[in-house]
Amino acid sequence: SESGVPQLVQPMIWDYAADLDVEGKVHLIEKYRRCGFSKVWFASAFKGATGVNQSVTLIGHHLKNHLQWLKVASNSPADVLEGIALTGWQRYDHFSVLCELLPVAIPSLAVCLQALKNGGYSEKIKEEVEKLLGISNLETETFMR
Repeated sequence: SESGVPQLVQPMIWDYAADLDVEGKVHLIEKYRRCGFSKVWFASAFKGATGVNQSVTLIGHHLKNHLQWLKVASNSPADVLEGIALTGWQRYDHFSVLCELLPVAIPSLAVCLQALKNGGYSEKIKEEVEKLLGISNLETETFMR
């Protein structure tokens, strides 16, 4: 904190796991606060973060990740979260081929955005996403097995 860095930058905490450690993230935010950082960002992914040659987006994985981030936010001080970056990686890493092209990931983006907007996910929100996308049956778990 003596360096002045906390007045110049805001840390971004990245985690794309469906089972991210909520308690660990809350403790990390507390550590940043003790170091003088008043705001932090979260970074999630709606696509491109589950496998090097993934072609179909695992909507359920990304939805679970966002629901975990919502838990982190609700267990953190109300004024600490500056925002969340929903990343959508086109390549799993810099040396890989393209994966999960945007058209196949749009349902995942819609689900994740609606979950964040509504503070959770329910059958009613699922129906709203289906209506917005013009599809009759949105499957979030189909490709998880």
